[in-house]
Amino acid sequence: MTSPADIPTPEPAPEPATAAPVARRKGSFARLVSDPLGALGLFLIALTVAGALLAGLSPHDPVALNPINRFLPPSTDNWLGTDNLGRDLFTRVLYGARIALTVSIGATAIAMITGVAAGLIAGYGPRWLDNVMLLLFDAMKSIPTVMLALLLVTVTGPSVYAVLLVVVLVNAPAYARMARTQTLAIRRAEFIDAEHALGASQARIMLRHVLPNIIGPILIVGAMDIPVVVGIEAGLSFLGLGVRPPTPSWGSILFDGFSYIRDSAWPVIAGGLPIVITTLGFTFLGEALRDTFDPKLGGQK
Repeated sequence: MTSPADIPTPEPAPEPATAAPVARRKGSFARLVSDPLGALGLFLIALTVAGALLAGLSPHDPVALNPINRFLPPSTDNWLGTDNLGRDLFTRVLYGARIALTVSIGATAIAMITGVAAGLIAGYGPRWLDNVMLLLFDAMKSIPTVMLALLLVTVTGPSVYAVLLVVVLVNAPAYARMARTQTLAIRRAEFIDAEHALGASQARIMLRHVLPNIIGPILIVGAMDIPVVVGIEAGLSFLGLGVRPPTPSWGSILFDGFSYIRDSAWPVIAGGLPIVITTLGFTFLGEALRDTFDPKLGGQK
């Protein structure tokens, strides 16, 4: 007869494998929010996004002309005053946020996906393919942004799609170079050799093992590139190479403001203030993300 001491006690069930990653994600988000720069960046970004989403609730039409009320100062009805055509500046700024966020986030995402895919292929492919693609990256990066914009606008005309294409062609080579460099550094790692020995395909190795190890720094750079793209979109619209009037854009609001600066300074303030807020928001968020997820900087805090 067996004694109770001889009866084996069941081992506790192992915790789910996802518990640790989830805990790490929660801890990273907590560090991000507790960082003053990160919290301020998230607040400024949330303010811009909320303005873009709630633009339709404004009682004013962003393109309706009302010349009688031109250059009105800020009031309870027109929070930022009116422009040279009597249009409500606050409403135009809110609708301009839609253009700015759509172009900046959309173009950055497309450039990042395209660049990372090209960088993976260059870094993991044969030497001759790497040399050809590296030459292509350098050639695309050497084209001045304004000259490229002039070329595309001449072919397609000013539009949001032209701005998107300019940003993608300008930024994609930088992401490609970054992905290529990190892929070259990781392709000779022992766990990659182990995957080769197990018969894993090249596509599986790149997507399941190389990409997750290189995407973190690229996402941080992408967050810090968004304010740059906001500036590019505003600059092209200011020069008449971007969004066509009367579609509200922060760059076109600035252009109208500089044209009539002697009559009222409020259009310049209305066009410049959201660019500053959005740029600071994404810059602060990018800095906080770097300090949070980079082990050498913020990861050990």
